[in-house]
Amino acid sequence: MFQIHNLTYRYPNEQEETLREVNFHIQEGEIFGLLGPSGVGKSTTQKVLTKLIKGYGGTVKYKGKDLSSYGKDYFQDIGVGFEMPVHFSKLTAEENVSFFKKLYKNPADTDELLKRVGLYDDRNKKVSSFSKGMKARLNFVRAMINQPTMLFLDEPTNGLDPVNARIIKNMIKEFRDQGGTVLLTTHLMNDVDELCDRVAFMANGAIAEIDTPKNLKLKGSERTVTVEYLKGDSAQTNTFNLDRIGSDETFLSIIKDYTVLTIHSKETTLEDIFIEMTGVKIDE
Repeated sequence: MFQIHNLTYRYPNEQEETLREVNFHIQEGEIFGLLGPSGVGKSTTQKVLTKLIKGYGGTVKYKGKDLSSYGKDYFQDIGVGFEMPVHFSKLTAEENVSFFKKLYKNPADTDELLKRVGLYDDRNKKVSSFSKGMKARLNFVRAMINQPTMLFLDEPTNGLDPVNARIIKNMIKEFRDQGGTVLLTTHLMNDVDELCDRVAFMANGAIAEIDTPKNLKLKGSERTVTVEYLKGDSAQTNTFNLDRIGSDETFLSIIKDYTVLTIHSKETTLEDIFIEMTGVKIDE
């Protein structure tokens, strides 16, 4: 869907480049996570790909054609959900939706979208009365309003309770399963783990690592498993080598003769990988 080669960009009046030879591609029909701490160039990269920024260096191709060769029809093909929702606060949700529908040739069934995100009964209320979570859900509806094939989402579940976050995540996966492509930026590693087919970590304006969430976690994992079990009235814990666990007599005895409380492999988390890849320092 996208091919990005040696992408560079420096904001006017800035001495240093925000993007430094960024290279990655986004496959059609995948959810691609672009991760990193604030200020490393994630938003700038999204602005380039959504044609909000021009004058960049390198090459960006969309569906095999140079991005600069696309005109206004490009915006019929993409949906964008910014992190900070921008709505007409003095208009109702229905009036907001109706306004933006007129900008597109092939708008979606917005009543159905509003029902899916739980805003249909509130569609005639002014957006100024909406909570942060309601505005975020309306923002997602707006991103989907033109039935895009390419979706750019920045913190789509930020500010949502678990129930509404689950609805949005299910809709994102449905969009992917129906052939859509997603570029997702978020600081919520659970969302990344659940949604993303591949992730790229950005650091200092460049890509530090790209892989699937599973592979990234396996690379940094210890090959051990920890078992917590009841021995008499007390809980005991033992750790075993995962490669030899099938022939480890102590392990086999524990799972046969005692009540097992928990078993956990020593798998690293995406949060740990985020910190390592991006060089973020944590104050102890």
